[in-house]
Amino acid sequence: MTPDSTALLADGAMITVRPLRATDLDAVATLHRRLNERDRYLRFFTLNPANLDKLAGTMVEGAGLGAFRDDDLVGVAHYHLLPEKGTAEVALAIDGTAQAHGVGTLLLEHLVSLALTQGVRRFVAVILAENTRMARVFSDLGLPCTISNGGPEREVELTLGGPDEYMKRIEERERVADVASLRAVLTPASVAVIGAGRRADSVGRAILHNLIDAGYEGELHVVNPNAPEILGVPSVPTLSDIGGAVELVVVCVPADAVLDVVEECGRQGVRAIVLVTAGLTGTPAGERVREAVRRHGMRLVGPNCFGVANTSPAARLDTTFARGVAPRGRIGVVTQSGGFGIALLESLGALGLGVSTMVSTGDKYDVSGNDLLRWWRRDTETDIAVLYLESFGNPRKFSRLARTLAREKPVVAIRGAETAAAQRAAAAHTSSSFVPAATKLALFDQAGVLVADSVTEVIGLLAALSWQPLPAGDRVAVVSNAGGAAVLGAQACSAHGLDMPELGPDTIAALRGLLPGHASIGNPLDTSAAVTPDTFAACVAAVLADDAVDTVITAGVPTGVGDPLTAVARTPGQEKPLLMVRLGQLESVTEHHGVPSYGDVEEAAWVAAKLAARARWLSAGEGAVPDLPGIDLSAATLLVDDYYDSHSDGGWMSIEDSRDLVRCFGIAFAKRRDGDRELIVRAQADDIFGTMVVLGLGGVDEALLDDRVTGLGPLTTTGADTLIDGLRCSESLFSTVNGSLDRDAVRDILLRVGRLTDLLPDVVDVDLDPVLVSEKGAAAGGARILVRRRRRPDPYLRALRD
Repeated sequence: MTPDSTALLADGAMITVRPLRATDLDAVATLHRRLNERDRYLRFFTLNPANLDKLAGTMVEGAGLGAFRDDDLVGVAHYHLLPEKGTAEVALAIDGTAQAHGVGTLLLEHLVSLALTQGVRRFVAVILAENTRMARVFSDLGLPCTISNGGPEREVELTLGGPDEYMKRIEERERVADVASLRAVLTPASVAVIGAGRRADSVGRAILHNLIDAGYEGELHVVNPNAPEILGVPSVPTLSDIGGAVELVVVCVPADAVLDVVEECGRQGVRAIVLVTAGLTGTPAGERVREAVRRHGMRLVGPNCFGVANTSPAARLDTTFARGVAPRGRIGVVTQSGGFGIALLESLGALGLGVSTMVSTGDKYDVSGNDLLRWWRRDTETDIAVLYLESFGNPRKFSRLARTLAREKPVVAIRGAETAAAQRAAAAHTSSSFVPAATKLALFDQAGVLVADSVTEVIGLLAALSWQPLPAGDRVAVVSNAGGAAVLGAQACSAHGLDMPELGPDTIAALRGLLPGHASIGNPLDTSAAVTPDTFAACVAAVLADDAVDTVITAGVPTGVGDPLTAVARTPGQEKPLLMVRLGQLESVTEHHGVPSYGDVEEAAWVAAKLAARARWLSAGEGAVPDLPGIDLSAATLLVDDYYDSHSDGGWMSIEDSRDLVRCFGIAFAKRRDGDRELIVRAQADDIFGTMVVLGLGGVDEALLDDRVTGLGPLTTTGADTLIDGLRCSESLFSTVNGSLDRDAVRDILLRVGRLTDLLPDVVDVDLDPVLVSEKGAAAGGARILVRRRRRPDPYLRALRD
């Protein structure tokens, strides 16, 4: 049975989709009576006795869905099975007042998801030739669609499944609807602050102060029954006294008063709330607030949040209680931690960078990081996105959204809580659930998100992303006037996986003409302490021009001759990143003529590695989920069904049945031979994160090295290669001069194991231990499989956070 879910329409309005019940038949009849004459003529769903019986049958089968606006039924969709296996006839009816807003498309998406869980692979329908609107709903859905020509009727056929184009269409429809609803949060025409007081230490007063100082030009109101005005803004006793609908209300009242305020907001037509108040999550009052917001169709930021800001000249919105207005810039921020948001605002302001938008989600009752990823995708004011997320409501959707955005704009994230103590603190802070460190890192890596561990690292990386181009590769040269700094720089680069190439002969010749004879010419380059700033800058330019170098890190200390870094600057047309290290610098990062300057070579090397990682991820492409020959899904399904016949609750299949199931996916078995290396390949199905594929060393190597990596499904060719390259010993296994293991064979097994859990939802654990690999191929040496009955929710359905 499909659960109730609330989603957004194209205009940002909320609609609830849920299974129809027997008690809804009267509402269906009322909907049919409301259809106007033309809708009755074009009707795709006719409420005659036969169809009423058919609809009642679909309610029993769980194949009928209704779309509700508040408690009013505005759309119906259902299907019934036909004699042809895997085929069903589909029908829809939409109230005239709800047409052209996407209700039919939303119902059809949910019906497709429901049908797939019941083995339906094809929808058919018959519509009148004049019903071009319904024909467009079918053809624009994104699934393979054929519509017949000729005659007064059109036969429609939809092939169900998950083609990438369908996912893209759903995501775009969701993005349009989400952005429309977020305009009330980030570009409201009117704002009211409830809870702004006369005391100087009032949070509401601080928020009102920032709204005024930001230059907000919309209608600004204060609700306070005990004061005629606050900070010069007239105050009214209640929201209803304003005399018109307010788009955004900022609520900072005691927790026990929040529910009444939220209900009043709903009655007055408020479209969005920023709920600063803490102490609601985990209480009955908190659940009632959540329900009220959804029932009234309002977007909610918070509770327990720091506020929102949009520095665009068209918005000039700041509802935070930061120490001053958010600095204008081109970096978008979403954070569950108010403290992180405050620190980031102040640090970015000091560097002259600033933010475009900043949303503190707090306990994330509604608006989350996924919403902002959609907003930033088409936001011309935002160049870089920064995330601090302590939990994931829909990680698979996050992965697709972040990956799509990262193709266009860098996405940076704080790794967040990993240790037990940190996880406990996160749970107490924002009621976040535990996310294993390896899983979170796999999620970020798959999406191309650059991960940092501290505010300092984030600021240093943002400076480089803002002021410098990306490198062509991971080859780095270090230039310094201090030998010790040169050595430490080279060591830091190597520790972060960067290559230190030899300089070209032309570069060496140019350097010899610039430097004294005792200078150490090479990579790293020690110019000696006696060079002038102009000579040092000329050396940096010569190394930057070397075709063997992708990035230059220059480190210097002032001497009696001068400060070697003063003449170093980013030049017009510079196509390679240049990072500066001013040894002993107290600030974590500063700006010098367009070049980020760090206080230690370790920081610069870390940033250089992140820039190289982004360039590498962009050049690798997304890869594809390939067609894999030799998969017998019917036989595999039969094996699982046969196991359930004698083990109704599931469990670990026998060794022989496990082997047979693995063979159904084209993976062979073999006995160990001299010279084979042992690996471990494991796929586990997580209800929230989906398929997680693990690759690691096996046998004695596993005990000694504990070298393993995790990736998330559905696994692409690029994802499989990322797993292989992610092993610390990957180069020694797959790229040795004297022969290497069969990389293609390992990739094939990874893809097939991932596909097994993708296609068989009840298989929750596949453990191939060992996988025997040689130069000539790979085969499984053993297998264990765990099956368990479960319903896997569709992570790509359009639905607001539950």
